[in-house]
Amino acid sequence: GSGNSSKLRERALFVLSQSDSPRAREIVVRIARGQQSPDMQETAIRYLGLFGGDASKQALAELYASSSDVQVKKAVLQSFMVSGQKARVLAAARGEKSEELRKSAIHLLGVMGAQTELWEMYQAEPSVEVKKSILHAMFVGGGSERLTEVARSEKDPELRKAAIHSLGVMGDRTGPVLLSIYASDPDRDIRRQILHALFVQGNVKALIQIARTEKDPELRKEAVSHLSHMGSKEATDFLVELLNK
Repeated sequence: GSGNSSKLRERALFVLSQSDSPRAREIVVRIARGQQSPDMQETAIRYLGLFGGDASKQALAELYASSSDVQVKKAVLQSFMVSGQKARVLAAARGEKSEELRKSAIHLLGVMGAQTELWEMYQAEPSVEVKKSILHAMFVGGGSERLTEVARSEKDPELRKAAIHSLGVMGDRTGPVLLSIYASDPDRDIRRQILHALFVQGNVKALIQIARTEKDPELRKEAVSHLSHMGSKEATDFLVELLNK
């Protein structure tokens, strides 16, 4: 059936991609450009990223520059990442007209661990939407330092909340930072977001600490409500203690 023949064709393409012969390279590049076997185009683009030397990198760069198809360009960006071409991904993240492609490139920079470049972009970027994508990419790359900086001192509340959320998802190693922001920031919305972040990371100790010391009844109630959904022995003991008061 057609499933079998497409598997065979993919296998053939796989073998050609690893060949040193100029003829084989030419066929793979033609397919990557969509000039032959269009159903194999994205696979060919992927193989150019995986197996290619300089000639493949050049072919990918030319394809990115000449194509106007967003899906094709996304596949090429992915291959830039796989072949370690950070400069090309960065160029797309900075200068691409299409927001979808910019966001795709920004995400890939996160995967590549390009924290410094992302931070420079963040500081220069006017769009809140794009800044959110940059924060997410920094999260993907595990960059808690910069996220902490944004969570502490960003002027835009949406972006601060996004950074706090990401810190929450990073697990309880960010608990002390979240608690210290909580203690130093009286803004109720920000405190709510921190409570939620502590809940997301399963940080029972921090929530109990806040439930014991928070003066604002609304926020206390919220901390207790999070604890009631946590099902840990420590949380349950605290709730029992509250009821017995």
